[in-house]
Parts: sequence; C-alpha cells; structure tokens
Amino acid sequence: MATFFGETVILSSRAVDEEDEEEEVEDENEEDREIKRELEKKREVHLHWNADFSRQFETSSDKTLQISELIIAVGYNASGFLSAFALSSGKWETVGNISLWNEKSRFTRETSLEHPGEPSCIFYRKDENPEVLICQCTCYVAEDQLFQWAAKERNVLGCIEKRSLKVTILSDCPVANYRSPEYISAIPVPFLKALKTRTYNENLCCSPLEQPNVVSGIPAAVLSYCQVHQIPAVLYQCYTDVVKLDSVTIETYKSTLSCSSLRKLIKPCTALSTEILKKLTEDNETQSNLYT
Repeated sequence: MATFFGETVILSSRAVDEEDEEEEVEDENEEDREIKRELEKKREVHLHWNADFSRQFETSSDKTLQISELIIAVGYNASGFLSAFALSSGKWETVGNISLWNEKSRFTRETSLEHPGEPSCIFYRKDENPEVLICQCTCYVAEDQLFQWAAKERNVLGCIEKRSLKVTILSDCPVANYRSPEYISAIPVPFLKALKTRTYNENLCCSPLEQPNVVSGIPAAVLSYCQVHQIPAVLYQCYTDVVKLDSVTIETYKSTLSCSSLRKLIKPCTALSTEILKKLTEDNETQSNLYT
C-alpha cells in the first residue's frame, strides 16, 4: 500500500513467498537430518575382536565364529558372579570388547584402550574350551542401541554360527520391577526367576517368570533374537534390593550351577573364589565411600 501519491509499490507474490518458505523448510530439514545422522553415527555400537579372533572370523567359510556356548552377564552382580566362580578357574583370555556411547555410558571407541576401567562389555575365552565365550556387560545400553548390540551383522549374535549355539543370560534387576499378587515384603530377597525360548529343553534351576512381568534391555534383545532364530536360550534374572555389588546377591546365582552350560565352566566354591568375591565387594564399598 502506497504511503503517498506517485510512490512505486512492489507487489509481493504469495507463490514466491511460499517458495521461499519451502526452501527455508527444506534447508532446516536438511540441517536436522545432518544432525540426526551425526548423532546416529556417534551412538553406533562397535565390536572389537583381538587379532586371533578376527582371523578366525575372516577365514571361516561363512564369516562366523564357531561358538557352542555363549554366557552373558548383565549387571555388576551377575558379572561379579562369573568373575568369582568362572573366570577364577583355568586360564581365560580377553578376546574382545564392545564400545559405545550414550547419555549414561561414556565408554567410547577412542577411550576403550586408555581407560579400561570404564563401564564396558568384555569377552573372554577359556584356553581349554575355545568354543565357550563369556561376556560381562556392566555398561548401560540404550534402547536404540539394543538391536545393534545383539543382532546387527558382525555384532554379538550376528557373527556367531547359530546351528550349535546355546545361550545363557544372567541379569540383575531391581526388585521394585517385579510384579506379584503377593506382597513383595513377604518374598525373600534376592531371588531368581527364569525365562526361556521355545527350543530350550533343559530343566530350569528356579521357577519361571510369571506374567505380567516383562524383561527389558540386553536380556530382552538377546532372548527375542534367539526366539526368532530358534536358538536355545535361557535368562536367569536376579531380583534384588541392592543396586551395587553385593555378596548376597552374587551368591544367589549359585543355584544356576545346575545348568549344564555353567556346570562345565564353574567348579565348586573354592578358597580362591571366596577371596575374589570378598575383594570385589570390598573394592566396591571403598569406591562408594566419598570419605575414603
């Protein structure tokens, strides 16, 4: 609209304005997409095998590892149980690790060698029984990283021959997550519950997990993968009221020694196992004390 007589007024075209707006939106969308791509790349899960394991993987005809038993410990107490009662007997070799980054875990590909004490997932193989693989996972794995961790090609289950594989999972879980018609206060804590795939035919060492309880995280991702691919797998989930490393919670896992997968690896309680268990819990108490 002219403000005085004779003024030249340039009329704006709505079509042109809409085109400019569309270009701005496209620019914004492209910027958003780039940010999303960078974030997805940052949150990638990386599996690193040592030279010997990598050589086995690359030289196999179908690019898979020949593993008959995979035992996964998720959480500090499950991992502590394997440290005290499995890794303490015989000679175990560290054959790989998983590095990842998310809001709760700062273990990255670049810092994995510089800071081995950071939360991580570490794989071990016993010299006398190379077809058995143990994984200790004490880091947080976000929901969008679970598929990468468990099932993505060249990651944990994606790179193992499935025909003769059996999977055992030990996992820590807060007792507050347990659903029961009984009062939780009337149930002795800690306690174990089991969940298995359809093809797992062995006897369970504890009562099965009842509905409407659910499983989440790495145990859920691994069990789902095994169910789809008809791999015998079982989860022993320990419900506890102690979130830190705890000797009572660790010893709750002893009932799993009746499972064939663990019976072959774990010897009866020895003085060495007891000493390692004591040291694990004492070290944790020291680290938890701000005034120590």
